[in-house]
Amino acid sequence: MFPPTLPRRKLPIGIQTLRDIREGGYYYVDKTPLIARLVDSGKHYFLSRPRRFGKSLLLDTIACAFEAKRHLFDAHDGADGSAPREKLFLADHWDWARPHPVIRLSFAEGRLAEGAKLEAHIHHQLDTNAARLGVTLPPAREDPHIRFTELIGRSAAAHGRQAVVLVDEYDKPILDNLEAPEIARAMREGLRNLYSVIKGRDADLRFVLLTGVSKFSKVSIFSGLNNLRDITLSPEYGTLCGYTDGDIDTVFAAELEAAAAEGQPLDREEIRRWYNGYRWGPTSVYNPFDVLLLLAERQFRAHWFETGTPTFLVEWLKSRGFFTPQLERLIADDDLLSAFDVERIEPEALLWQTGYLTIESQQRKASRTVYTLRVPNMEVRYALNDRLLKAWMPDASLVSRLASDLYDLLTDGQAERLRAHFERLYASIPHDWYRNNPIAQYEGYYASVFYSHLASLGLDIVPEEVSNPGQCDLVIRHAGRAWVIEFKVIDGESPTGEAMRQLKARDYAAKHRGAPGITEVIELGVEFSRAKHQIVGWEVARTPHPMMDGS
Repeated sequence: MFPPTLPRRKLPIGIQTLRDIREGGYYYVDKTPLIARLVDSGKHYFLSRPRRFGKSLLLDTIACAFEAKRHLFDAHDGADGSAPREKLFLADHWDWARPHPVIRLSFAEGRLAEGAKLEAHIHHQLDTNAARLGVTLPPAREDPHIRFTELIGRSAAAHGRQAVVLVDEYDKPILDNLEAPEIARAMREGLRNLYSVIKGRDADLRFVLLTGVSKFSKVSIFSGLNNLRDITLSPEYGTLCGYTDGDIDTVFAAELEAAAAEGQPLDREEIRRWYNGYRWGPTSVYNPFDVLLLLAERQFRAHWFETGTPTFLVEWLKSRGFFTPQLERLIADDDLLSAFDVERIEPEALLWQTGYLTIESQQRKASRTVYTLRVPNMEVRYALNDRLLKAWMPDASLVSRLASDLYDLLTDGQAERLRAHFERLYASIPHDWYRNNPIAQYEGYYASVFYSHLASLGLDIVPEEVSNPGQCDLVIRHAGRAWVIEFKVIDGESPTGEAMRQLKARDYAAKHRGAPGITEVIELGVEFSRAKHQIVGWEVARTPHPMMDGS
């Protein structure tokens, strides 16, 4: 017997305003319990999250609460023909009798490539806020930070209550210009002057929240604004943006039921594998955009990755010779994760803050917190490695053609044919390209190509030791097999056998022999000659499952 059909609503794809969601009959994941805690616990906050994680909707919800728009939080039965809606937590946990003037600044739209355009953008927003709040400001010939100061003070005075300041994508004018450091520095200076106002107007402020993608150091952009509490990694706010497993199973239960009833079931474990895994606290979350597009289109694709072409990210990693196996396991500390500024951007910080790495675990060691980072899910592993590989290889079309063949060889356990496959991949790189392209000169290039070609399939990859360029110790679980791979780059032209000797000496394969779901373990020692630009050593050792070999 089938369960009763649940009422379906519209999917809020691209909807960033609470009013549209609540009055338009859209699904809404109630984040207001965390908003209540946030407002009750403090006053000045900063939150970093990757793009399309619901930061704009969060700010709009907070704005609606401070503007005392209670009807958006209360239940509605739909008797008047409008969409019914359930009561949100904040409906009974907020002082609705005390509205506050809300000042909202956003840098989310458009691209500002000149200091003058940034200043004009700020003036326009200050004027828009002043008109909405019924106050007048000094003329636009004054500096933006002076007019911002006046906007806060006059709004608080006119409304008889402290003002609220909400800033969306506070860092986007800088991020948009990282490829042009001089422009990025000009943007940083203009924003620093603007944000410096906030601390000086503390008496007129009830609540402040700045959101963005990056964590620019407080010295560089928040000069003097040392009273912001950074809640990016606060455990209690880890799910403030993003959907949890519980949200998908409850709020979106009707969509899962409908997909199954219409012959397009969405396997929950596959949803987790593709899109879950972002972690800023004890509970992992999904990117909301991915979930909504999956429910709408019922196709597992790199929805989030495809919405923003990470051209700068790919070129930046390429120019620095980033060792891509580190995407599976990378160690960082607080200083490294915060090392993000125009003059200093570390790969760990860039990848983590933009959502291409997430925190797997953390450990306190004396005065330092050490983080283990990894790719969050299958979407990022597949899409980022595919993009990197095509940027690193002269023949991107061949990379695409070989991907399907690679999958079949792994599925069939064809270890020797796999060697010919990789030899073809490396042979496609002209010798002149090696000499003229700096990316081919760094030690980890060959191992990175090897790893990224495998990772671009989105298979289950488990890191062993991936911290040193020149070795690529990986385990791939696929089709009942565990491929345990050691990759060595050698200077000579003849194989040394060192890759297989290391595999045997360290016995990486031990934990996979007899493991559930594994019918065979294939140890693969690969040696690549830097002189020949080609694989020269390829040793294979197979171990069937104990129950499969008759023993």
